[in-house]
Amino acid sequence: MKKVIVLCTGNSCRSQMAQGFLNYFTGNRHSIYSAGICPHDIHPLAIKTMSELGIDISFHTSNDIKEYLDIDFDYIITVCDHAEERCPIFPNATAKRIHQNFQDPSKMDGNDDQINQAFESCRDKISEFCLAFCKKHLSN
Repeated sequence: MKKVIVLCTGNSCRSQMAQGFLNYFTGNRHSIYSAGICPHDIHPLAIKTMSELGIDISFHTSNDIKEYLDIDFDYIITVCDHAEERCPIFPNATAKRIHQNFQDPSKMDGNDDQINQAFESCRDKISEFCLAFCKKHLSN
C-alpha cells in the first residue's frame, strides 16, 4: 500500500478533488491524504462538482500540512505553485515529489455559470492528471 499526500494552498478545492479521484481510481487501496499550507473550509462547489461524477468528498476535512510531517509518504503531489514553493521538507527524503499546477477555480470572477464552468474544467483536468498518475505509480 502506497501513501500519497496532495498539497494545495487552502486544501479547499484542488487537493480535495485530487484526493477524491485518487481514492476513486485506486478503489481506496492506498492511503491518500490531502492538506493545505493555509487550510480553509472545503468549498461547496468542489463537493458539488465531484458529486456530479458520483464521487462524494463531503466527508473530507481540510487539514494543515503540519499534521502529516511524521508520515513516510511515497509520493508528495503539489497541485498549485504556491504549495510547491512552500512545501515543507518531510523527514522521509525518499518520497517522490510531483508537481502539477491547476488554476484555482475559487478565484474565478463571473456569474454562476462561469464559476461552475471553472470548477468543472479544473475537476476534469485534475481527473486526467490523477488517472495518469494512478496508471503510472499506483497500478498493481
